[in-house]
Amino acid sequence: MNCKNLPANLFLLFTLFFAPANSQSTSLPRSTPEAQGVSSKEILDFIDAANKSKTEFHSFMLLRHGKVVAEGWWNPYRADLKHTLYSTSKSFTATAIGFAVTENKLTVNDKVISFFPNDLPDSISPYLAALTVKDVLSMSDGQDPDPTNIIPGRDSNWVRGFLSTPIVNEPGTKFLYNSMGTYMLSAIVQKVTGEKVIDYLRPRLFEPLGISGMDWETDPKGINTGGWGLRLKTEDMAKFGQLFLQKGSFGGKEVIPSSWIEEASSTKIMQDPDAPQSKKDSSDWLQGYCYQMWRCRNNAYRGDGAFGQYIIIMPEKDAVLAVTAETPDMQEEINLVWKYLLPAMKDNVLAEDKENASRLKKTLASLSVPAPAKSAASPLEKSIAGTTYSFEPNDKHIQSVSFQFSNNTCYATVKNDTASFKIGFGSGKWHAGETTMHGPYLVERARRNLAGLDPFKIDGCYNWTDKNTLSLTLRYIESPHTATMICHFDGDKLTSVNIRNSFDYGKKELVLKGQ
Repeated sequence: MNCKNLPANLFLLFTLFFAPANSQSTSLPRSTPEAQGVSSKEILDFIDAANKSKTEFHSFMLLRHGKVVAEGWWNPYRADLKHTLYSTSKSFTATAIGFAVTENKLTVNDKVISFFPNDLPDSISPYLAALTVKDVLSMSDGQDPDPTNIIPGRDSNWVRGFLSTPIVNEPGTKFLYNSMGTYMLSAIVQKVTGEKVIDYLRPRLFEPLGISGMDWETDPKGINTGGWGLRLKTEDMAKFGQLFLQKGSFGGKEVIPSSWIEEASSTKIMQDPDAPQSKKDSSDWLQGYCYQMWRCRNNAYRGDGAFGQYIIIMPEKDAVLAVTAETPDMQEEINLVWKYLLPAMKDNVLAEDKENASRLKKTLASLSVPAPAKSAASPLEKSIAGTTYSFEPNDKHIQSVSFQFSNNTCYATVKNDTASFKIGFGSGKWHAGETTMHGPYLVERARRNLAGLDPFKIDGCYNWTDKNTLSLTLRYIESPHTATMICHFDGDKLTSVNIRNSFDYGKKELVLKGQ
């Protein structure tokens, strides 16, 4: 069979299902759904429901009994691309703590202030003195409000900023989500090992799991951000989940002691102990919190990142699910898992279902996020091409933009106060590229946000919504997010540009005024 002529998605499926058994690949083993007791028909039902939901799915990978039984990427998202994990990064930071504990570099009962004698406030409160690594691991630091929205944008020394933030509740007694606390765990690992978390984890976690190509954002002091900023491929996420499912073993070898996995995945504190049972029964955020992981309904637990980045471990089903997405409703996303995938996993091997297995393969190969529809070219294209349009001062520091049109591609050159970026947009189809221009980001107010990451993979598409309005859609395909620029012309004059971020969900758009 000549594989060179296969479309990209079909070639991927061919290599996954027909790779030789003695392959030296670090990929997870593959199987068919029915062979592992999973219904192809019910996986199809999940995909159908996912495509109709509020959630924009970018990828998923389902493992049963240690084997991948279904996987898919919604084009232009791809298997070989990293994806921003947001707070799923926290589970990896906690695992770095686990390795450091195993190597006797610290204990979870160590006091946080003991690691940073040169960054302490002038007055150390009893609560600050009492704060332990375990308190931070379990999101019971005692600070209120969470200082994450303040410190990264205000201070270059995040450790000092955290330690100077008042602790108002006794550590260990009250849950409050605190990403700066997770940053402190990263800083502690770097303090006791002399390595950033990503470097410390490389020989201990990433290499044993066959994970490569990852990157992790750093703070102004060169410390990995810990609570966010890690980018991994979907399969890498699944491998991490499988490591936890297998109690610390991977590929027949112990990677991290099972005792740490047990401790890290068991409930340490309840998010809202006084919540009525009816509320608990419908929420996957009220089942208990572990070490930088959440307990779920159905006796599962998960790594959890903003906008729907999940690693869900289901011990009772011997299953792992990795998902990347963008959603305004993270509970709805998990509900789809419980409604469709959980019952799809049966206790025994299922009879072969050729029809639905074939449909599933075709469906997985054809998943896509549609590009904006191709439009007729506007007569303005010739008159605006090559003109540089300047903007009034704005929060994005965008100074000017210019356009060129060639071979069904619009090239927009955006200039801010530090650099100029030329980006291509296809007509009715995605135009692939990369850029160092920052896109939409939940943590964009942090100083040096996105520092330490490679240039960003992007796909752009343009169309004219009418003869005077040019729409530029830019997907940052290693993140959940998309930026859209709506350019309004009056003749050949650019009057304004509306900038819309995909996760703003109806919030007021930024409007750049032309000069």
